[in-house]
Amino acid sequence: MARLVLSECCGLAPLRLRGGRGAIAAPSPPLLAAGPRRPAVAAIHRDWALRVSAPTRLTSTVEEDKSSSLGEEEATSSMAASGAVAGGQGEFDPGAPPPFGLAEIRAAIPKHCWVKDPWRSMSYVLRDVVVVLGLAAAAARIDSWLVWPLYWAAQGTMFWALFVLGHDCGHGSFSNNPKLNSVVGHILHSSILVPYHGWRISHRTHHQNHGHVEKDESWHPLPQRLYNSLDFMTRKLRFTMPFPLLAFPLYLFARSPGKSGSHFNPNSSLFQPNEKKDIITSTASWLAMVGVLAGLTFVMGPLQMLKLYAVPYLVFVMWLDMVTYLHHHGHEDKLPWYRGKEWSYLRGGLTTLDRDYGLINNIHHDIGTHVIHHLFPQIPHYHLIEATEAAKPVLGKYYKEPKKSGLLPFHLFGVLVESLKRDHYVGDTGDVVYYQSDSKTNTSEQNSD
Repeated sequence: MARLVLSECCGLAPLRLRGGRGAIAAPSPPLLAAGPRRPAVAAIHRDWALRVSAPTRLTSTVEEDKSSSLGEEEATSSMAASGAVAGGQGEFDPGAPPPFGLAEIRAAIPKHCWVKDPWRSMSYVLRDVVVVLGLAAAAARIDSWLVWPLYWAAQGTMFWALFVLGHDCGHGSFSNNPKLNSVVGHILHSSILVPYHGWRISHRTHHQNHGHVEKDESWHPLPQRLYNSLDFMTRKLRFTMPFPLLAFPLYLFARSPGKSGSHFNPNSSLFQPNEKKDIITSTASWLAMVGVLAGLTFVMGPLQMLKLYAVPYLVFVMWLDMVTYLHHHGHEDKLPWYRGKEWSYLRGGLTTLDRDYGLINNIHHDIGTHVIHHLFPQIPHYHLIEATEAAKPVLGKYYKEPKKSGLLPFHLFGVLVESLKRDHYVGDTGDVVYYQSDSKTNTSEQNSD
């Protein structure tokens, strides 16, 4: 029998099966782990997981592991010369190759952290859906303008929590069953107007190329020549609050400056020919949700739907854009971005940042624990904190400890504003580059103040 375990959040209980038929054997370590031959079904699941969550350029991972086993004298002298040895003497250089590989990080993480429990994952879905429906019912019944702003903040945050669970489905960290992941992912993402497969595939591209100037997909830096070519309005919308927090719907339809394609078009350059059916399915699901919302608007009236759904949706979009941006920008020390041979999967992943969201950590499923998630997206969200703590001794100075939040993460708004003011573009050349500021933009903003 499944036993109810009280959740830390909202007083609702995620379901967990302990032992018996619900127990799931721990998978072998992901990506390139050596081991005995697997049954055909397990191989299919593993291949699917690699496609949805792991880097396709496995050679880069091999290179990382090989680099960590170079001759000790050569590796140590090279790292010491650059000041990159964690805990070593001299100034730390975050853009220098690390003195460890993915294998060392992977070995430090307990084996049970790789286990995906579908019952536990589904219990979080049940918890969040109950909270979403309960908030909507309570707000509609009270129908007071004293309550609506509180509802919008709370419901928008819960929409964001639903997105994170759908995000886990896209990575295959929700369960080892691709059909379950796809069904749950479509329901969760379509309910908040996200095309599941379209976003899943572009997000996979982001993980495969994190930290790469040209190939990264989400909030990647603009080369100076592209930045200079932007018209005034585009530049204003990208770098002036609150407009960047409303970018996600536009990104779904037209991607970022310098890139083309739509998450809804099966013929987009974002996708491979064999992914067309997936995109058609997700776009159809998205359109079905639009139809449901249109029907509810007809029945309940535009104003009621604006209050119940549209405003929380905008709050969700703001959460998504802010969290995505701050996991790759805004550290007090400049973070490197890479091109060419200097880029690798490991070095790119080490440019990501963990963030502390206070009370929201539990509500949005610890998505702020982002470094280990980027390196090993197969790890379920409920093991990320433990995996991060285990990996810290290996990561050393390459791990940036997040600033502790109060009950709510108000401090991150200041970090976001400051980063948008200073992180404008990177140089057109160079394989290890850092954000630069547009002095003209900063001067004009100061004059307007």
